[in-house]
Amino acid sequence: MSPRKEIDPNESPRAFFAYELRRQRELAGLTQRQLAARMGFSDSLVNLVELAKRAPTERFAELCDRALGIEGTMVRLYGATRWKQAPEHFRPWLEEEQDATGLRAWEPTIVPGLLQTEAYAREILASSPGTTEEQLEERLAGRMQRRSILNRECPPAVNVVIDEAVIRRTIGGPAVMAEQLEFLLEMARHPDVTIQVVPFSPQAHCGLVGGFIIAERNGSPYAAYAEAQPYGRTVDDRSTIARLVRRYDAIRAEAVPFKQSLLLIEEAVHQSGF
Repeated sequence: MSPRKEIDPNESPRAFFAYELRRQRELAGLTQRQLAARMGFSDSLVNLVELAKRAPTERFAELCDRALGIEGTMVRLYGATRWKQAPEHFRPWLEEEQDATGLRAWEPTIVPGLLQTEAYAREILASSPGTTEEQLEERLAGRMQRRSILNRECPPAVNVVIDEAVIRRTIGGPAVMAEQLEFLLEMARHPDVTIQVVPFSPQAHCGLVGGFIIAERNGSPYAAYAEAQPYGRTVDDRSTIARLVRRYDAIRAEAVPFKQSLLLIEEAVHQSGF
């Protein structure tokens, strides 16, 4: 028998759902096969959900509650796995991001969400017209939660390319920006994160039209999120993803090497005055 895999409930909303499902099932004295039989699903599906390898559906959560007699517990947790604090148009991407083993991001205007500090993210999110204080706090919590994927036992490989404008625009004032730049330098020391900068140039390049992020599974791109106004969109058709991969490679060819990029960020920290 293979050793039992322990789930860290703080890793992600999906991991918390998996952890609680196993806990509730064991409290009820049921095996995975017995629970699956009560729900009308296969025991392999229950196993995948308990390992946080498969996202639960709302129907799955409802049947868990019914089979375990726990009156809405798993449905409430399902709401967290669907990132209800995030804007609706962004939720499909958050699901893809959770499954990725690699992420390739390009951002011409602001620090990518995965690498934002809380203060910097607050400034970005608060700038959206019509955002209430409650929405701001919920979305901020969701954005900070996204970073948990970098703390996993096997985090995704994250390759980020940013325009020099990202590190020169003083969002939130010098103190907020200095903290953000220092955090970028800290994240660049993460063994699974690389950051490169495309320096200012009078020449146009294909990345100026907007940012995007590509999700990979075992080296194969399978989904992407492309920014647009007023909302971005998640795409999964092969032709669009192939075009974005080609565009990412072209943009990255314009970037300076990793170590030189860090020097540019350090220079921006000093220029911020902190």
